[in-house]
Amino acid sequence: MAKFTDVINIKIKAGHGGPGCVSFRREKYIPNGGPDGGDGGKGGDVYVVADRRYYNLSHFFPGRVYSAANGQYGMGQNRYGKDGEDLVIKVPPGTVIYNEETGEVIADMIEEEKPCKIATGGIGGKGNAFFKTSTHQTPRFAQDGMPGDELEVRLNLKLIADIGLVGLPNAGK
Repeated sequence: MAKFTDVINIKIKAGHGGPGCVSFRREKYIPNGGPDGGDGGKGGDVYVVADRRYYNLSHFFPGRVYSAANGQYGMGQNRYGKDGEDLVIKVPPGTVIYNEETGEVIADMIEEEKPCKIATGGIGGKGNAFFKTSTHQTPRFAQDGMPGDELEVRLNLKLIADIGLVGLPNAGK
């Protein structure tokens, strides 16, 4: 039998952006190849969706970190890194999401199948091909990816009674 839970705190972590690449084109018959490092991928976002198949919050573990995937690093030959996979957290309809630090309401999940973004992933870093100019033709540096959002949220399930007692007032119900 599942334990009924109506308030729980969890940690949410969006993916970090992937770092850019430092790479130079080197081929046998091309003496001056130049920089060709690609950009890093974007980190995954965290979405919350109301799903009628869930009726309480017992499928969450308190204190656990629910995190989206990080973006991959850029590669040589101007190849971009892959974007991180988004994380979708399913909650029962009627769940209110609070920011634990500030106490403000982030979302009130009333409508089904309408996603709400609660954490944004970091952007990927630029590779050294981005930084080349006519005066600086061989940049030997790349940009790191930006970190994703991290926050602790409180999920609070609003309940409505399903049962009502019928009868005369003061009848000993």
